[in-house]
Amino acid sequence: MTDTLATIAFCWRIERRDGVAIGLTGHDRDIVLDGLIHRAAPGMTPSAIVRSDGLDADTMAVEGAFTSDAIGEDDLIAGRWDGARVALSAVDWSDGTLIAALGEGTIGAVETKDGAFTAELAGATAALDRPVAEETSAECRASLGDARCRVAMAGRRRFARVVCVAGQVLTLDSVEPVAGAYGQGLLRWFGGANAGLEDAIAVSDGATVTLRLPPRFAAAAGVLVEVIEGCDKSLATCDARFANVANFRGEPYLPGVDLLTRYPGG
Repeated sequence: MTDTLATIAFCWRIERRDGVAIGLTGHDRDIVLDGLIHRAAPGMTPSAIVRSDGLDADTMAVEGAFTSDAIGEDDLIAGRWDGARVALSAVDWSDGTLIAALGEGTIGAVETKDGAFTAELAGATAALDRPVAEETSAECRASLGDARCRVAMAGRRRFARVVCVAGQVLTLDSVEPVAGAYGQGLLRWFGGANAGLEDAIAVSDGATVTLRLPPRFAAAAGVLVEVIEGCDKSLATCDARFANVANFRGEPYLPGVDLLTRYPGG
Protein backbone atom coordinates (compact mmCIF):
# COMPACT_ATOMS: atom_id res chain seq x y z
CA MET A 1 0.00 0.00 0.00
CA THR A 2 2.82 2.39 0.81
CA ASP A 3 4.43 1.89 -2.60
CA THR A 4 1.11 2.54 -4.38
CA LEU A 5 0.45 5.77 -2.53
CA ALA A 6 3.99 6.99 -3.10
CA THR A 7 3.61 6.84 -6.89
CA ILE A 8 0.32 8.73 -7.30
CA ALA A 9 0.29 11.93 -9.35
CA PHE A 10 -2.54 14.20 -10.49
CA CYS A 11 -3.04 14.73 -14.23
CA TRP A 12 -5.23 17.28 -16.00
CA ARG A 13 -6.44 16.99 -19.58
CA ILE A 14 -7.74 20.36 -20.78
CA GLU A 15 -9.61 20.63 -24.10
CA ARG A 16 -10.50 24.08 -25.38
CA ARG A 17 -13.58 24.74 -27.46
CA ASP A 18 -11.41 25.42 -30.51
CA GLY A 19 -9.98 21.88 -30.35
CA VAL A 20 -6.64 22.63 -28.67
CA ALA A 21 -5.85 20.02 -26.00
CA ILE A 22 -3.04 20.03 -23.45
CA GLY A 23 -2.04 17.77 -20.61
CA LEU A 24 -0.54 18.90 -17.30
CA THR A 25 0.58 17.02 -14.22
CA GLY A 26 1.53 18.06 -10.72
CA HIS A 27 4.45 15.61 -10.88
CA ASP A 28 8.02 16.77 -11.55
CA ARG A 29 8.29 14.64 -14.70
CA ASP A 30 6.19 14.34 -17.86
CA ILE A 31 3.60 11.54 -17.90
CA VAL A 32 1.98 9.96 -20.98
CA LEU A 33 -1.71 9.15 -20.50
CA ASP A 34 -4.07 8.08 -23.29
CA GLY A 35 -1.49 9.07 -25.88
CA LEU A 36 -1.22 12.66 -24.61
CA ILE A 37 1.95 13.94 -22.98
CA HIS A 38 1.08 15.60 -19.68
CA ARG A 39 3.78 18.17 -19.12
CA ALA A 40 5.28 18.56 -15.66
CA ALA A 41 3.74 21.52 -13.86
CA PRO A 42 4.56 21.02 -10.17
CA GLY A 43 2.67 24.19 -9.25
CA MET A 44 -0.66 22.72 -10.41
CA THR A 45 -2.71 21.67 -7.40
CA PRO A 46 -6.38 20.68 -7.04
CA SER A 47 -8.61 21.83 -4.23
CA ALA A 48 -10.71 19.44 -2.19
CA ILE A 49 -12.96 17.60 -4.62
CA VAL A 50 -16.60 17.44 -3.58
CA ARG A 51 -18.57 14.62 -5.20
CA SER A 52 -21.89 13.14 -4.19
CA ASP A 53 -24.53 10.70 -5.39
CA GLY A 54 -27.26 13.28 -4.93
CA LEU A 55 -28.40 16.19 -7.09
CA ASP A 56 -26.10 18.80 -5.54
CA ALA A 57 -23.60 20.27 -7.97
CA ASP A 58 -20.10 18.77 -7.77
CA THR A 59 -17.40 21.40 -7.22
CA MET A 60 -13.68 21.53 -7.73
CA ALA A 61 -11.00 24.16 -8.32
CA VAL A 62 -7.47 24.08 -9.63
CA GLU A 63 -4.60 26.43 -8.94
CA GLY A 64 -1.39 26.88 -10.91
CA ALA A 65 1.28 29.20 -12.20
CA PHE A 66 1.20 30.74 -15.67
CA THR A 67 3.59 29.12 -18.13
CA SER A 68 4.45 30.49 -21.56
CA ASP A 69 4.04 27.13 -23.33
CA ALA A 70 0.82 25.99 -21.63
CA ILE A 71 -1.60 28.47 -20.05
CA GLY A 72 -0.67 32.12 -20.45
CA GLU A 73 -2.24 34.99 -18.55
CA ASP A 74 -3.17 36.90 -21.70
CA ASP A 75 -4.93 33.89 -23.23
CA LEU A 76 -6.76 33.16 -19.98
CA ILE A 77 -8.01 36.74 -19.64
CA ALA A 78 -8.89 36.88 -23.34
CA GLY A 79 -11.24 33.95 -22.88
CA ARG A 80 -9.47 31.28 -24.92
CA TRP A 81 -9.93 28.84 -22.03
CA ASP A 82 -13.53 29.78 -21.16
CA GLY A 83 -15.76 26.73 -21.20
CA ALA A 84 -12.83 24.36 -21.70
CA ARG A 85 -13.42 20.76 -20.63
CA VAL A 86 -11.14 19.60 -17.83
CA ALA A 87 -10.67 15.97 -16.73
CA LEU A 88 -8.73 15.21 -13.54
CA SER A 89 -7.18 11.78 -13.01
CA ALA A 90 -4.97 10.03 -10.50
CA VAL A 91 -2.12 8.23 -12.25
CA ASP A 92 0.72 5.95 -11.23
CA TRP A 93 3.64 8.07 -12.39
CA SER A 94 6.01 5.09 -12.41
CA ASP A 95 4.31 3.43 -15.40
CA GLY A 96 1.55 5.84 -16.52
CA THR A 97 -1.28 3.56 -15.37
CA LEU A 98 -4.62 5.21 -14.67
CA ILE A 99 -5.63 4.67 -11.05
CA ALA A 100 -8.89 6.61 -10.92
CA ALA A 101 -10.84 9.26 -12.82
CA LEU A 102 -11.48 11.90 -10.17
CA GLY A 103 -13.92 14.04 -12.06
CA GLU A 104 -14.41 16.42 -14.93
CA GLY A 105 -16.05 19.72 -15.60
CA THR A 106 -15.80 22.96 -17.52
CA ILE A 107 -13.80 26.05 -16.62
CA GLY A 108 -16.00 28.74 -15.13
CA ALA A 109 -14.88 31.68 -13.02
CA VAL A 110 -11.15 32.45 -13.20
CA GLU A 111 -9.13 34.64 -10.84
CA THR A 112 -5.57 35.83 -11.43
CA LYS A 113 -3.10 37.17 -8.91
CA ASP A 114 0.69 37.48 -8.64
CA GLY A 115 1.48 35.39 -11.71
CA ALA A 116 -0.86 32.54 -10.77
CA PHE A 117 -4.45 31.60 -11.49
CA THR A 118 -7.34 29.84 -9.82
CA ALA A 119 -10.00 28.26 -12.03
CA GLU A 120 -13.38 27.03 -10.80
CA LEU A 121 -14.59 23.81 -12.39
CA ALA A 122 -18.29 23.06 -12.69
CA GLY A 123 -19.30 19.39 -12.90
CA ALA A 124 -22.05 17.90 -15.05
CA THR A 125 -24.63 18.24 -12.27
CA ALA A 126 -24.19 22.03 -12.35
CA ALA A 127 -26.67 22.00 -15.24
CA LEU A 128 -29.37 21.07 -12.72
CA ASP A 129 -29.08 24.56 -11.22
CA ARG A 130 -30.43 26.11 -14.41
CA PRO A 131 -34.08 27.21 -14.59
CA VAL A 132 -36.42 24.48 -15.76
CA ALA A 133 -38.85 26.78 -17.54
CA GLU A 134 -38.10 29.92 -19.53
CA GLU A 135 -39.30 33.34 -18.52
CA THR A 136 -41.59 35.14 -20.93
CA SER A 137 -40.14 37.98 -22.98
CA ALA A 138 -41.20 40.34 -25.73
CA GLU A 139 -38.03 39.50 -27.65
CA CYS A 140 -37.17 36.14 -29.18
CA ARG A 141 -35.22 33.84 -26.85
CA ALA A 142 -33.73 31.74 -29.63
CA SER A 143 -30.39 32.46 -31.26
CA LEU A 144 -30.32 33.09 -34.98
CA GLY A 145 -29.82 29.80 -36.78
CA ASP A 146 -30.17 27.47 -33.79
CA ALA A 147 -32.47 24.45 -33.56
CA ARG A 148 -35.40 26.54 -32.35
CA CYS A 149 -34.95 29.45 -34.75
CA ARG A 150 -34.38 27.18 -37.79
CA VAL A 151 -33.19 30.00 -40.07
CA ALA A 152 -30.65 28.51 -42.49
CA MET A 153 -27.28 30.16 -41.92
CA ALA A 154 -25.84 29.07 -45.28
CA GLY A 155 -24.99 32.30 -47.03
CA ARG A 156 -25.25 34.31 -43.82
CA ARG A 157 -21.61 33.67 -42.85
CA ARG A 158 -19.00 35.46 -44.93
CA PHE A 159 -15.24 35.79 -44.89
CA ALA A 160 -13.64 39.18 -45.26
CA ARG A 161 -10.33 40.98 -44.78
CA VAL A 162 -9.85 43.81 -42.32
CA VAL A 163 -8.92 47.03 -44.11
CA CYS A 164 -8.34 49.18 -41.04
CA VAL A 165 -9.00 49.17 -37.31
CA ALA A 166 -10.01 52.22 -35.25
CA GLY A 167 -10.71 51.15 -31.68
CA GLN A 168 -13.91 49.09 -31.81
CA VAL A 169 -14.67 49.99 -35.43
CA LEU A 170 -13.42 47.68 -38.18
CA THR A 171 -13.58 48.43 -41.88
CA LEU A 172 -13.84 45.33 -44.06
CA ASP A 173 -13.14 44.77 -47.74
CA SER A 174 -16.76 43.77 -48.43
CA VAL A 175 -20.15 45.37 -47.84
CA GLU A 176 -22.97 43.78 -45.83
CA PRO A 177 -25.77 42.24 -47.93
CA VAL A 178 -28.55 44.31 -46.31
CA ALA A 179 -28.52 47.28 -43.97
CA GLY A 180 -27.64 46.25 -40.43
CA ALA A 181 -27.10 42.60 -41.38
CA TYR A 182 -24.18 42.06 -38.98
CA GLY A 183 -25.65 44.01 -36.05
CA GLN A 184 -26.07 41.70 -32.99
CA GLY A 185 -23.97 39.13 -34.85
CA LEU A 186 -20.48 37.70 -34.35
CA LEU A 187 -17.02 38.32 -35.76
CA ARG A 188 -14.52 35.44 -35.62
CA TRP A 189 -10.82 36.01 -36.05
CA PHE A 190 -8.91 33.65 -38.34
CA GLY A 191 -5.55 35.35 -38.17
CA GLY A 192 -3.31 37.60 -36.12
CA ALA A 193 -3.03 37.69 -32.34
CA ASN A 194 -6.82 37.27 -31.94
CA ALA A 195 -7.00 34.03 -33.97
CA GLY A 196 -9.53 31.64 -32.47
CA LEU A 197 -11.43 34.33 -30.58
CA GLU A 198 -14.80 35.84 -31.38
CA ASP A 199 -16.32 39.23 -30.65
CA ALA A 200 -19.92 40.41 -30.51
CA ILE A 201 -20.91 43.00 -33.11
CA ALA A 202 -23.02 45.88 -31.85
CA VAL A 203 -23.95 47.55 -35.15
CA SER A 204 -22.91 47.40 -38.78
CA ASP A 205 -23.10 49.93 -41.59
CA GLY A 206 -21.98 49.09 -45.10
CA ALA A 207 -18.36 47.95 -44.89
CA THR A 208 -17.88 48.82 -41.22
CA VAL A 209 -18.73 46.84 -38.11
CA THR A 210 -18.60 48.17 -34.55
CA LEU A 211 -17.68 45.63 -31.89
CA ARG A 212 -19.18 45.76 -28.41
CA LEU A 213 -15.67 45.73 -26.93
CA PRO A 214 -12.26 46.47 -28.45
CA PRO A 215 -10.33 43.42 -29.73
CA ARG A 216 -8.51 41.59 -26.94
CA PHE A 217 -5.19 41.91 -28.79
CA ALA A 218 -3.91 44.41 -31.33
CA ALA A 219 -5.46 43.82 -34.76
CA ALA A 220 -3.79 44.74 -38.04
CA ALA A 221 -5.03 45.30 -41.58
CA GLY A 222 -5.17 42.23 -43.80
CA VAL A 223 -6.34 39.81 -41.10
CA LEU A 224 -8.95 37.28 -42.21
CA VAL A 225 -12.23 37.31 -40.27
CA GLU A 226 -15.61 35.66 -40.53
CA VAL A 227 -18.67 37.84 -40.03
CA ILE A 228 -21.95 36.19 -39.07
CA GLU A 229 -25.29 37.88 -39.47
CA GLY A 230 -27.24 38.79 -36.36
CA CYS A 231 -30.80 39.53 -35.34
CA ASP A 232 -32.28 42.15 -33.01
CA LYS A 233 -34.79 39.48 -31.86
CA SER A 234 -37.85 41.61 -32.62
CA LEU A 235 -41.01 40.23 -34.22
CA ALA A 236 -40.83 42.85 -36.97
CA THR A 237 -37.33 41.77 -38.03
CA CYS A 238 -38.26 38.09 -37.80
CA ASP A 239 -41.15 38.72 -40.21
CA ALA A 240 -39.69 41.24 -42.64
CA ARG A 241 -36.12 39.98 -42.94
CA PHE A 242 -36.31 36.26 -42.22
CA ALA A 243 -39.99 35.38 -42.85
CA ASN A 244 -39.75 33.17 -39.78
CA VAL A 245 -42.60 34.27 -37.52
CA ALA A 246 -43.74 30.65 -37.13
CA ASN A 247 -40.57 29.99 -35.12
CA PHE A 248 -40.54 33.25 -33.13
CA ARG A 249 -39.78 32.36 -29.50
CA GLY A 250 -41.20 35.35 -27.69
CA GLU A 251 -44.46 36.85 -26.47
CA PRO A 252 -44.57 40.39 -27.95
CA TYR A 253 -48.29 40.83 -27.22
CA LEU A 254 -48.29 39.56 -23.65
CA PRO A 255 -49.18 42.43 -21.27
CA GLY A 256 -46.31 43.55 -19.07
CA VAL A 257 -46.22 44.89 -15.51
CA ASP A 258 -47.51 48.21 -16.83
CA LEU A 259 -50.94 46.55 -16.91
CA LEU A 260 -51.00 46.82 -13.09
CA THR A 261 -50.64 50.61 -13.24
CA ARG A 262 -53.50 51.18 -15.66
CA TYR A 263 -56.74 52.61 -14.39
CA PRO A 264 -59.94 53.94 -15.94
CA GLY A 265 -59.35 57.31 -17.52
CA GLY A 266 -55.56 57.05 -17.01
